[in-house]
Amino acid sequence: MTNTRSQDSNPKHPKKNSDYSADSIQVLEGLEAVRKRPAMYIGDISVKGLHHLVYEVVDNSIDEALVGYCTNIEVIINEDGSVTVRDDGRGIPVDIMEKEQRSALEVVLTVLHAGGKFNKESYKVSGGLHGVGVSCVNALSSHFTAMVYRDGKVYQQEFERGKPLYSVKETGLTTKTGTEITFKPDNEIFITTDYNFEILSTRLRELSFLNKGIKLQITDRRELEENGNGGHFREETFYSERGLSEFVTLLDENREKLTGIIHIENTKAEVPVEVAMQYNTSFTENVFSYVNNINTIEGGTHLAGFRRGLTRTLKTYAEKSGMLTKLKFDISGDDFREGLTAVISIKVAEPQFEGQTKTKLGNSEVMGFVDQAVSGALSNYLEENPRDAKIIVQKVILAAQARHAARKARELVQRKGVLSGSGLPGKLADCADKNPVNSEIYFVEGDSAGGTAKQGRDRHFQAILPLRGKILNVEKAMPHKIFENEEIRNIYTALGVTVGTEEDSKALNLERLRYYKVIIMTDADVDGSHITTLMMTFFYRHMEDLIKNGHLYIATPPLYLVKKGKTEKYCWTEEERKALVEELGKGKDGSVHVQRYKGLGEMNAEQLWNTTMNPANRTLRLVTIESAAEADRVFSMLMGDDVPPRREFIERHAKYARIDA
Repeated sequence: MTNTRSQDSNPKHPKKNSDYSADSIQVLEGLEAVRKRPAMYIGDISVKGLHHLVYEVVDNSIDEALVGYCTNIEVIINEDGSVTVRDDGRGIPVDIMEKEQRSALEVVLTVLHAGGKFNKESYKVSGGLHGVGVSCVNALSSHFTAMVYRDGKVYQQEFERGKPLYSVKETGLTTKTGTEITFKPDNEIFITTDYNFEILSTRLRELSFLNKGIKLQITDRRELEENGNGGHFREETFYSERGLSEFVTLLDENREKLTGIIHIENTKAEVPVEVAMQYNTSFTENVFSYVNNINTIEGGTHLAGFRRGLTRTLKTYAEKSGMLTKLKFDISGDDFREGLTAVISIKVAEPQFEGQTKTKLGNSEVMGFVDQAVSGALSNYLEENPRDAKIIVQKVILAAQARHAARKARELVQRKGVLSGSGLPGKLADCADKNPVNSEIYFVEGDSAGGTAKQGRDRHFQAILPLRGKILNVEKAMPHKIFENEEIRNIYTALGVTVGTEEDSKALNLERLRYYKVIIMTDADVDGSHITTLMMTFFYRHMEDLIKNGHLYIATPPLYLVKKGKTEKYCWTEEERKALVEELGKGKDGSVHVQRYKGLGEMNAEQLWNTTMNPANRTLRLVTIESAAEADRVFSMLMGDDVPPRREFIERHAKYARIDA
């Protein structure tokens, strides 16, 4: 590509350059900066950023709960798509600020970095330490209403796109206290303004475990659910008395437990630490960390402190027990965490996060506090529970033996990998473009569909790898069995990524990734959905970085082809089919021809290209991880041995299943 320069930017044209003066510098006042660059403040303007608005408001209520002034928080998705968050805290102050000469409520809602979080007399710990939360919600809402109940009175103020419509006014008397915020996301800002009940309820459930004794409720008023009495709104209520212990119980509900729950709590320390952990028979580590209720998905010093304390304490006990004498190789840190489910929650007065998204804690002093709390409490537990201690050490030894076997299998994958010169999988139809940014690979179910996809693809940038039937269920497989599986080895080899190291079996070298779009394409039937779930389980458990970096997609082939005369149209949902029959056949199924596609192989190459593979027409669903803890629970339930929880999940959620465009 040749770089070009416009005439206006050429130094040979001083007259044009002289137009760049002080008048060219734009200063964004108030909340204009938020509306101009919303992603800087809430992450993005799609589904994740949309739901982040609710989290920001709820976090304010949680902060009230942390200092003992709030016990009930309610979230309501209203009929018009707006959201109401209501609490029974103290209520945002409404008196006039002398310096600003306006209500404290208006300042909090319209000025960045304004709020009670900076004053440690008001809030000792808080998630929203940047002070931009609720003001950002205001800025990014087409309409925003604040109701405050305090001092026996009701106060109200409304805003449009961050600008007040009037000053705070008194609207009545009341005996209650608290704050009620109602906002409608601005469709000029967000790609979608449709809230997902499941995403919001998952976060509220999480908050209930992290803040025991607080009731959180969510109601969806957009549609009624039938219940024999005329219907009711969809609703969930969350309340936890035992906190993190109940959280671990939920996460491990579909796994076979090896020990009881080990609960560690040190609330009197400078940095309060709470940990709940339990060993199970699985082969994965599931540790989730939180700071001031914020899910630190990238870990940080608190997670490092937990791992250090756990490893040192267990290793000391195992060596003293004499159970390691017959082991012919060293034990690694990973071995102590295989089959471990744990939740770590700490409260820090001045947390240092990496950026506004707060995904990694950087406070160095925290590591020692967590290490000390874990090692002290765990040592006592092991001495007082010798049966559990023996089971844990046996689990560690088994993990070490499995890791040793997996290393040999992993080395076999590496030797046969594309980078070692032994070539790509035989069934892979590679693309011509070797730039991974431009390239994409389809993992296709079976040779028949694979053949159609190979014929229909654009060979320049699309690669096809047919998979033989259903791949291994990695949720129930030993690590070395995973690397010995031919289909999984082919996936690794085709993608070009390294398998991992002994220290981190999930570590991926994404610099070697050969395709930036990794697409699962299966039949639109039950078997196809099962294969997709197996594939997603594998990617989540062993290539999580692929998902976190936005490389994994699911293709959406059509369900129907509706014909009448020379008119042909495709439908992806039953609703689309009914609408098309109404349009072309005036509602009469017999007047149109409807073909139901049960498999990709039923389409010819041109049809598959036009509907599912052509970037101009296709719909790809990006796979994301909204909540790692919830994802872990669902995968273990869907792919585990217990049938009743899986059946209940499917029956409960089937009517909410959908394809997001």
